[in-house]
Amino acid sequence: MKRSFLLIFLITLVGIIYIVRLFQLQIIRGSEQDINQSATIKIEYDYPERGYIYDRNGKLLVANQLSYDVMVIPKEVKPLDTLEFCSLLKIDKENFIKRFKKAEKYARWLPSVFLKQLAKEDYAYLQEKLPKYKGFYIQKRIIRNYPIKSAANVLGYISEVSEYKAKRNSYYEQGELIGAWGVEKQYENVLRGIKGKKRFKRNNLNEITGSYKDGIYDTLAVAGKDLTLTIDSELQQYGEMLMSGKRGGIVAIEPQTGEILALITAPSYDPNLLVGRKRSPNSVKLFNDTINMPTFDRGLQASYAPGSPFKIINGLIGLEEGVIDKNFGVRCYHGYRYGKRPNEFMGCHCGIVGRPIKLKTAIAKSCNSYFATTYRKIIDNYENPTIGTNEWSKHVMSFGLGNYLGYDLPSGQPGRIPNGDFYDRNYEFRWRATTTISNAIGQGEVETTPIQLANMTAAISNKGYFYTPHIVKKIENKPILDSTYTIRRNTTVSSEHFPIAIEAMHETFTRGTAKFSQVKGIDICGKTGTVENFIRVDGNKVQLPDHSIFIAFAPKDDPKIALAIFVENGGYGATIAAPITSLLIEKYLNREITRKHIEERMVNLSLQKEYDKKQELLTKKTDSIATGTK
Repeated sequence: MKRSFLLIFLITLVGIIYIVRLFQLQIIRGSEQDINQSATIKIEYDYPERGYIYDRNGKLLVANQLSYDVMVIPKEVKPLDTLEFCSLLKIDKENFIKRFKKAEKYARWLPSVFLKQLAKEDYAYLQEKLPKYKGFYIQKRIIRNYPIKSAANVLGYISEVSEYKAKRNSYYEQGELIGAWGVEKQYENVLRGIKGKKRFKRNNLNEITGSYKDGIYDTLAVAGKDLTLTIDSELQQYGEMLMSGKRGGIVAIEPQTGEILALITAPSYDPNLLVGRKRSPNSVKLFNDTINMPTFDRGLQASYAPGSPFKIINGLIGLEEGVIDKNFGVRCYHGYRYGKRPNEFMGCHCGIVGRPIKLKTAIAKSCNSYFATTYRKIIDNYENPTIGTNEWSKHVMSFGLGNYLGYDLPSGQPGRIPNGDFYDRNYEFRWRATTTISNAIGQGEVETTPIQLANMTAAISNKGYFYTPHIVKKIENKPILDSTYTIRRNTTVSSEHFPIAIEAMHETFTRGTAKFSQVKGIDICGKTGTVENFIRVDGNKVQLPDHSIFIAFAPKDDPKIALAIFVENGGYGATIAAPITSLLIEKYLNREITRKHIEERMVNLSLQKEYDKKQELLTKKTDSIATGTK
């Protein structure tokens, strides 16, 4: 009797424990469970339309089109006629096995892409046949379409979410699409919208038995928000046309707002190449092109010595520091001697010999002697060169040089503005202003990106302030109010010092190095630059054609556009960079070109022969290293 009672007691106790545990799991904790991870729940996604992208004038830059992916849930797949299925999908058996194993490795109970982006003509046929193959289904997705084959570096592209990224971000599943570059990446959370979800119950045989909790957890898809960019598409396309056959970058900014009007890199590519099933082979070609580098944004990522345009900054710092004034004069005798050795001489081609040169003329005629003298006076104005160079560096960096500007694009380079501490670390000997004298003319250790130079030019046109450059103007027709882009940033140079520099830049067009690039009816202010370009081949220093540089803004008294342009191996700044800049200004302000002969010459001008020569030298260098010859 006692044993019978004990058995009944134990059975009752175990039953109570099970009931309590089930109550805890299903009632108390059930509401807390992540139903997205439950094997008893099947989720179907409804992918929203991605936000459209427009230029500043409402021109459509990025649209959407439907795409169809064959999805697989490995656990649900039943035995099938593999050869028949492969024939249906136009793949071979080896490919089938490889794709299926990849899906199993990701997760047997979760859907993953088996075959992506079917052709439209295949979709209708497959839709009829696929239901007989359990575990496989077709998922509609939204992919991009680019009506205008332009601004690939700005717009970016979308690509598939990798297994690694899917595991790190619960919002995405492997095979979904995500912004991977440019605006698509930077504004992914805005553009993507919100996926809709429908949840279904499964039984122990993995069969759908109905809607989960009558659909109370189901959600509708929410379309992504549209973006309006600051880019002027017409100006962007025109700049890309002018840069055909050339390598380099152009950045145009609206000085009063910091809005980027054009962001051009050359060479570039058609953004449609990275859409659909051809994206993978095309991306391999584009990203592996280490010679032309079409995916490298030279406007944001390429660092160059700024050359003569940088002289303006040294002149302004000299005025601010009080070591020069507008009447301070320097006599130039074909250059500046800063030591007793024969090589301690900086040549000059200003063409003014033996007569005092003042700041305005020095900028217009680009006198190296004047700015070498000014730079030395700035550094020597302090008790030691380290302190002097630190102060100089602070002034320079206040123009947005030497740092990542903080614009709303995901790529860039900080450039380099050295300070005294930099030289203390790198020089073991006692250095002084003459050791770093090349900084006076925008060479030496100074490096800038085109967008930094364009921003510097905007700061000069505004007489001492700028707004952080940015690429997005509106989100869903609402203006950007982010203080990052609306707060005025002041330089350390007082506004009273800028008029003389602006007048000098105007003279560059009226009687200086850019006089042949004037535009009738538009007062342009600018500065040419020519930067020496060397490579080493078999230990020897070989000089290549100089880089052509130009900065400008217009109109002089009410600036609407500020630009910087770099043309690799383009020679003198006045030869290529200045004409292209003047054409872009004319196009933006007047919307038409009157100097057709200059336009035709720039469009047809190709520097490919120069790039081929450089490649031959680099190949020779590589071959020498490989064979061990010298």
